Amino acid sequence: MNYELMPEKTSEKIISYIKERGQASANELVDFLAISERAVFKQLVNLIAEEKLTKIGKPPKVFYLIKEVILKEEKSVIFSQSARKIIEENFLTITPSGEKRVGVSGFVFWCERIKQSPEKMAQMYEKVIAKYAPLKKDGYIDGMIKIKSTFPQVYLDDIFYLDFYSIEIFGKTKLGQLLLYAKQSQNKKLMKEIFIDIEPKIRNLIEKYAIDGIGFIPPTVKRKVQFMKELEKALHPNIRKISIVKTATEIAVPQKTLSRLEDRIENAKRTIIVDDFSQYENILLIDDAVGSGATLNETAAQIRKRKLCRGKIIGLAITGSVKGFDVISEI
Repeated sequence: MNYELMPEKTSEKIISYIKERGQASANELVDFLAISERAVFKQLVNLIAEEKLTKIGKPPKVFYLIKEVILKEEKSVIFSQSARKIIEENFLTITPSGEKRVGVSGFVFWCERIKQSPEKMAQMYEKVIAKYAPLKKDGYIDGMIKIKSTFPQVYLDDIFYLDFYSIEIFGKTKLGQLLLYAKQSQNKKLMKEIFIDIEPKIRNLIEKYAIDGIGFIPPTVKRKVQFMKELEKALHPNIRKISIVKTATEIAVPQKTLSRLEDRIENAKRTIIVDDFSQYENILLIDDAVGSGATLNETAAQIRKRKLCRGKIIGLAITGSVKGFDVISEI
């Protein structure tokens, strides 16, 4: 008995075409399939949802590729329930091609790239996260112990981190990764993702400490899209903004290029100016990443010397260093 071959589905044609060529644009697929653009996009959306394809680029230059398969994950890597939960909540990696992978999928991908057993690394990851868990209370890490051990005189009443920038063995944290790539690529979408996550925590501090003045530490490196400016717009706080200026110098020297604590203190003293004459009860100062804490502490020192604050000055860093004086040199 003769059987006729079933005609190849449109989705299968797309997969075959991209496998053969490595990548393809939607217009290329429209020409190849001889169907409408709308029909092609419908197929592409479904294939991405099914995790058979991924896309790179931004309109109008978007290309579709076969999504890499993590073989070990398909074979169900055996994690303990607690480790799986911690990984899903905390782990994120960015692939060399710029794809964001979160949770277990990202963890297995990362382990395979460094040629380590996912099961073994999961046990280690659980221990490292548990090690720092006691330092985080209600979503905040208290940075005062580190600041007090770093500076002879501390002008901040409290300082909090929303997460560490990086941890041992596993490198940058989820928030650290997002912050790095959001700033370096000036990616507003990534910035928005961060802002949605951190906004409730910032507003909670504003309410808890009855903040009536908020200051955003200005950047040194000029970028078309500035993270702190975008954060300010996203928060649009209904309280007064303190004018903090980064002065122009003959040669701009970012804090991240300085490895000595004394140099960071001098840099902050001479380039950050609090250009304000108002009176505030309690002030919140926000910075994106804190290594030594010199910028926040010196900004608080100026506020104290100018007698602008009658109450508390609270520092907040999106990410901070784990211990001691660490140079966060990437962002």
